[in-house]
Amino acid sequence: MGTKRLIEKVQLPEEGEVLDWGCGYGAIGIAIAATHPKLKVWMVDINERAVALAKRNAKLNRVKNVVVLKSDSFSALPTELRFDAIVTNPPIHAGKKVLVQLIRDAFKWLKVGGSFWFVARTQHGAKTLQRITEEVFGNAECVDIHGGYRVIAAVKESEQSPTAPET
Repeated sequence: MGTKRLIEKVQLPEEGEVLDWGCGYGAIGIAIAATHPKLKVWMVDINERAVALAKRNAKLNRVKNVVVLKSDSFSALPTELRFDAIVTNPPIHAGKKVLVQLIRDAFKWLKVGGSFWFVARTQHGAKTLQRITEEVFGNAECVDIHGGYRVIAAVKESEQSPTAPET
């Protein structure tokens, strides 16, 4: 249900680069690619089986504007790449440390003006994750609450995170 709400609520540009982080079998990335044919949708997951399923599902759904990679977080992505949006239904079981790092990394990998969208279960720390996102991005909005899930969005407004030390 969380993935469905995220897909329904996410607002994306018509063109550009989008990342489905932790894509699993590909539901989010494939839905985005199918409805936004001018976007290039990158899909990454650390699990080899998930990547194989995402590739298969992209083919079955005849979406060609996707790149599916096995990646430990952002590690397999081209270092110069920056995204217009990052979308995820993160693995809550990975723990708070991984999720906080995801939020920080999402900020780094977004273009200025890019958006970060995620869904979290209310009872699994959604409010805490929203607060941390607001600290990192300087903004975070709960755009939807339904069935125990929250869809949260943030926009990268400048190259410098409000919580990052000045360099």
